[in-house]
Amino acid sequence: SANGLREDYKFHHTFSNEIAKLLKASPGKLVVMQPEKFQSKHEPKMHVLDLKDSTDGSEIKEHVLKHALPLVGHRKPSNDAKRYAKRPLVVVYYSVDFSFDYRVATQYWRGKVLEVAKDFPEYVFAVSDEEDYSSEIKDLGLLESGEDVNVAILDEGGKKYAMEPEEFDSDVLKQFVLAFKKGKLKPIVKSQPVPKNNKGPVKVVVGKTFDTIVMDPKNDVLIEFYAPWCGHCKKLEPVYTELGKKYKNEKNLVIAKMDATANDVMNDRYKVEGFPTIYFAPRDKKNNPIKFEGGDRDLEHLSKFIEEHATKLSRTKEEL
Repeated sequence: SANGLREDYKFHHTFSNEIAKLLKASPGKLVVMQPEKFQSKHEPKMHVLDLKDSTDGSEIKEHVLKHALPLVGHRKPSNDAKRYAKRPLVVVYYSVDFSFDYRVATQYWRGKVLEVAKDFPEYVFAVSDEEDYSSEIKDLGLLESGEDVNVAILDEGGKKYAMEPEEFDSDVLKQFVLAFKKGKLKPIVKSQPVPKNNKGPVKVVVGKTFDTIVMDPKNDVLIEFYAPWCGHCKKLEPVYTELGKKYKNEKNLVIAKMDATANDVMNDRYKVEGFPTIYFAPRDKKNNPIKFEGGDRDLEHLSKFIEEHATKLSRTKEEL
């Protein structure tokens, strides 16, 4: 069972009683411990599992995974997908460098994070080097904060929360995590500016207006997620405009589009895995949008798709 975990974790096994004595462990035990730089007074130095004949692989795996992360570890591009996928994740960004010359400063700030992490066992805490995560920091709107230490909480469903820049300290961090826990924080939404004039046949949706336009319970909405560089999207553009014109007199139907490269969609039900992606969001079932799949993206098929799922169209079907 160790082999499945071996690519992610270093395993040593020993038959030497000397080493066992040093670790105060008797043979037949599985000891999980962190490198010294990650140990702290707030957590046990080692986590021991007694191996019996009845111990099965899944128990071993569970023990390793449960104790794989220190209270405040170092999240970096080489380990974040494997070890830091769990959400919510509280990340503290600064110049993280454990090499001899910089480790005192690195541990100084990590110490302040530890003080808070010990009180919130339900969240994962990590420090990250700001250089490694410059694009993540940019997406959080913290790039120009001018602070030595920045903080974010990455939550389920891609929601992100950034701490308004202020002098970093344990108390400041604690207040931020507490506010998150109580649901008092507003997520950061990547968004283009809200268009001043939105009177065209196709409504333009941005990150900030996704909820008010697409999720509006009064209207059925057909929403296309596109990318400016995508060839299929460019080909669709005139057809989609035609579609908008065709239905522009429908009071409760909106034909809309959103540049998904410049705007966040903060809703798991509207997954965008390729371009263009088109969903129909019925007014009474906003959390169960219907994806347009399989048909040609031409006026006929898109109209048919709308007619099939619209909850109220004023025109009668026969006129089509």
